[in-house]
Amino acid sequence: MTGSEEELDYEALGLKVGLEIHQQLNTRHKLFCGCPTDLTEGEGDKFRRWLRPTRSETGDVDVAALFEYRKGRYYMYLAPYGHHCLVEADEEPPHPINEEAVRIAIAVAKALGSTIVDEVHVMRKLVIDGSNTSGFQRTAIVALGGRISSNGKEYGIQTIVVEEDAARKEGESGPEVDYKLDRLGIPLIEIATAPDIHTPREARDVALAIGMLLRMTGAVKRGLGTIRQDLNVSIVGGAKTEIKGVQELELIEKVVKYEVMRQVSLLKIRDEMAARGITEDMIVLAPVNVTEVFRNTRSKVISRALSQGGVVLALRLPRMKGLIGREVQPGRRFGTELADYVRFWADVQGLFHSDELPNYGITKEEVDAVYRALNADPLADAFVMVAEREERALKALSVIVDRVRQALHGVPEETRAANEDGTTRYLRPRPGKERMYPETDIPPLRVTPELLAEAEKLVPESPEAKLRRLVERYSMSRDLAEKVVADPRLPVIEELIAKYGSSVQPTLIASIFVTIMKGLRGKGVDVDSISEDRIEDLIRLLAEGRMAKEAVEAVLAEMAKDRSLSAEEAAKKLGLINMSVEEAAKVIDEILNANVELVRQRGEGAFGALMGKAMDRLRGKIDGKVVAELLREKIRQILSSAASGQG
Repeated sequence: MTGSEEELDYEALGLKVGLEIHQQLNTRHKLFCGCPTDLTEGEGDKFRRWLRPTRSETGDVDVAALFEYRKGRYYMYLAPYGHHCLVEADEEPPHPINEEAVRIAIAVAKALGSTIVDEVHVMRKLVIDGSNTSGFQRTAIVALGGRISSNGKEYGIQTIVVEEDAARKEGESGPEVDYKLDRLGIPLIEIATAPDIHTPREARDVALAIGMLLRMTGAVKRGLGTIRQDLNVSIVGGAKTEIKGVQELELIEKVVKYEVMRQVSLLKIRDEMAARGITEDMIVLAPVNVTEVFRNTRSKVISRALSQGGVVLALRLPRMKGLIGREVQPGRRFGTELADYVRFWADVQGLFHSDELPNYGITKEEVDAVYRALNADPLADAFVMVAEREERALKALSVIVDRVRQALHGVPEETRAANEDGTTRYLRPRPGKERMYPETDIPPLRVTPELLAEAEKLVPESPEAKLRRLVERYSMSRDLAEKVVADPRLPVIEELIAKYGSSVQPTLIASIFVTIMKGLRGKGVDVDSISEDRIEDLIRLLAEGRMAKEAVEAVLAEMAKDRSLSAEEAAKKLGLINMSVEEAAKVIDEILNANVELVRQRGEGAFGALMGKAMDRLRGKIDGKVVAELLREKIRQILSSAASGQG
């Protein structure tokens, strides 16, 4: 292990991070046709496609596209009725670019101080993983340069782009991959920063600042999957690594930390290999068939492979004992890196290495037998072995040889995917410049004075100005205001505050979204299934005084459990619709009648104890403030009557 996260000195390591923030735009129609931009679960037609790479204008083939092609996959597309046309099916040329999307992007560019282009030209980006029926994604630069501020520091913006979103992946089985076309073509804005970010925390904060700015426009979509962050991470001596698909803002900091750990670990493995005198010509593809060793094995993976006509091939890795099992990220080892490569390049799952054995049903005796078959030194050498059909097993070992040879040079340039715990896995090689070429079917769009004037109307206020306004106008704490501005539902929160803020504290309305619902989500409650209309119903109950604020969490949880319930129905089911003031007064009278002596002894000092008893019976049924006012008034009445009687 490279050491704990706290031991990493990011300045000394020369950490550089660049962000690519992708956000769906809430336009009336898609980027290159008139189809709607909402998703659907409806039915539709299906069709199948095979995609292959094409050569660029220079005659080269992009390595990432070639990688996808070699997987030998085909793609099945579901085209939902009313949410696609011949453009999505690649049976009709794309229409001119959506000016509404360009207008929003120009507004964002103006807010960032970017230089807006004179003409918007569409380019094709080669993508043959099936996410686009045409085999490429259309993208267009709208502006260059600019700055974004975060915590008093400025970070450079490189490009602002509009592009079409990909089709929705529905699943895969063997060589078939299933996609849905409702998302294909939804306009995205992509903001790419310069590599000016030098700590994981900065990466998170800059992403937050950009996300807040986009939400300020009121023209972006909300909800899971509408925003995605890609990261480019490197350290001195390492390599630029692209990490795709970080959807949660909170995960960015961890992803950067773990990628730095990974690169530091791979550099240490490189240095250790050099210190042991390991060279490329020592890492050779010389597999040995050790199937007979495992004829009676207890390993389920190997037994299954053998029963399906497979073999077990082993490969000696000279002087590498302990290095394959070296941890590179929490819960992931160099052997995991090898397994990722094998999985994607050879489509093989059954990989074992000596640093993790005996294990998985493989005994020490079997491990020793493999060492003997390889004529390897168990004190110095490592080995890997694959249980698979012979042709695929040979391919897997060939991939391992290539990846181990790469380890002699440190960190390979590659594209990785983010895991839910912040670690990453190998996705594909990094694409090259060969993947881009001009789109000849779409005319350029001139950026006219009229278009610039229309965009000016959409330029959002700065996140800092929004924070200041929330704090000053609604008496929010800065911490709460920051959470509100960072929340994708910011426009909804502001709308509900404007509508109900005179009856319900604005801080409570904000807290429902950014504190209470987040807390319930952390407990596993599916609050994301509660529509904004149903949340407004709940706030309306509060405004009408028919539900206490203390009941909000319970009612939200019940609404999440049963999606058919309105807020009022959920509150009634739980017995949390407010009782009248008169009914509450009767309950308080009962409590006071049972505790008259306590009031006479302590006077108004009895309030605390009696308030606890009152809330035990009234919590969630009437506002606590009303209970407190009633209780104080009745205590004073008792004391006043007692004083009159003594006189």
